[in-house]
Amino acid sequence: QVQLVESGGGLVQPGGSLRLSCAASGSIFSINYMAWYRQAPGKQRELVAGITSGGSTNYADSMKGRSTISRDNAKNTVYLQMDSLKPEDTAVYYCNVHGQPTRFSGANFFWGQGTQVTVSS
Repeated sequence: QVQLVESGGGLVQPGGSLRLSCAASGSIFSINYMAWYRQAPGKQRELVAGITSGGSTNYADSMKGRSTISRDNAKNTVYLQMDSLKPEDTAVYYCNVHGQPTRFSGANFFWGQGTQVTVSS
């Protein structure tokens, strides 16, 4: 199985920046799509940004121009740089990976445990 460990969350003032990291480990044959989702209290989980193995990216409209997703394929790690943060960005941020644990297994989606991001003065 693929294990995901997120880091980088915390408390930041409005207008500040944070960089989230998510490292995949365990049984990994290949990783395709890597993404960040977030879930605020009382709201559904939503996509923040995603990146393919080839480097193509997509962003939620609310995060375009304020965030950058990147990945290090050699380290099986995905990053999310967030700038100009707003109170409405407060949420638990989850790493999501579409990967294949072994050569003989099918691809599946895996989730991290989440990291809290709080934007407040």
